[in-house]
Amino acid sequence: MINAFRSSFLGVIALVTVAAPVCAQSIEDLNLQFHGYATQSFLYTTKNNILTANSSDGSPAWTEAVVNLSALPQPKLRISLQVRYSIIGQLGNAFTLDYAAAEYKVNDRFGVRFGKVKTPSSLYNTQQDIDPSYMWSLLPQSVYPVLSRNSLLANFGGLAFGTIPLGEKFGKLVYAGYGGQISLASNDGFIIPIKDAGFGAPNGYGETLAGGSLRWKTPIPGLLIGAANSHDFTSSVPITYDAGLITGTFAGKPFNNQTFSASYDHNKFSVASEYTRIPFSALISLPAPFPYPHVPYSFDNRGWYGMASYKITGKWAAGLYNSQFFNHAAAKGPARYSKDWALSTRYDFNEYLYAKAEQHWIDGTAVLYDTWNNTGGLQPDTHLTILKMGVSF
Repeated sequence: MINAFRSSFLGVIALVTVAAPVCAQSIEDLNLQFHGYATQSFLYTTKNNILTANSSDGSPAWTEAVVNLSALPQPKLRISLQVRYSIIGQLGNAFTLDYAAAEYKVNDRFGVRFGKVKTPSSLYNTQQDIDPSYMWSLLPQSVYPVLSRNSLLANFGGLAFGTIPLGEKFGKLVYAGYGGQISLASNDGFIIPIKDAGFGAPNGYGETLAGGSLRWKTPIPGLLIGAANSHDFTSSVPITYDAGLITGTFAGKPFNNQTFSASYDHNKFSVASEYTRIPFSALISLPAPFPYPHVPYSFDNRGWYGMASYKITGKWAAGLYNSQFFNHAAAKGPARYSKDWALSTRYDFNEYLYAKAEQHWIDGTAVLYDTWNNTGGLQPDTHLTILKMGVSF
């Protein structure tokens, strides 16, 4: 169903793209924009291997290359797409479609977007695919898990958006409502804990979602307060167990994902904070004579962070954040939580070339890790160093 949905929308976008030059009569009228970036990172951890990379020995296994294209065949119609090549540890090494959408904006109050559209589920979700646009090497993993970025970034569906002015005394409301389908790959970060328990999802995992976000641009310049909620209607998918010798099903129950956020930007100073909660439960069904034909699976993930950054000079910025994650459905111990302090800096050599350096102090093993790349067991804490070079155009 997801593949059919995907093909249908991308077919519409392709048709509009092909037809646009005919309507516009000349390539200049399309206002084509072509941009992209590439990054190479080096990871080193003092103890556990992280992000499926052999980081305890030092690893360059985080490479990304992104290109995006946009066109304006008509003043109110915009067509855009972005393709990514990525390797993170032992995952990726493939091309993925970040988004591909056709947008029609009637005015500032109302517009619509269809295709594979970015999901405005949190403060930076629609920005996390553009590394040159922010200072951090890793956004706070309690809210923006990088191993699930492909599935969280966008959905195959539609979105309505706009801005409602409230007057000089009350600011503006920015709203978005969306609905569609997402597909989690078989190696998605959310599936890794299931994989660690011996299960496999050869076809990945899909779900339908509907939600919205509301952000208040307050009359105080630079102050933004927001909230978002999505209702996910999960599906039943085939799974395997015992190295694929046993097949069964994984059926999730509908759940709500809630996020609350606030940010403030003033001159060279910026602060932000978010809180999110995802309660989820599912039933793993295995055929007889398996001794446990129905295995419950659940988590109650709650994450928050607080961050601050300062632009020291026109080329140099630095920042600090504290990111915390707790699975309230898990047993007590390091696997229940993750507490991460991160100190980061970025230097822009020119408008095309930049470098980032980031140090993390991580307590707990609830995020970023997998057991199959830590065969000796996970230590309760580790230090992570990330060095990144990037070029953009």
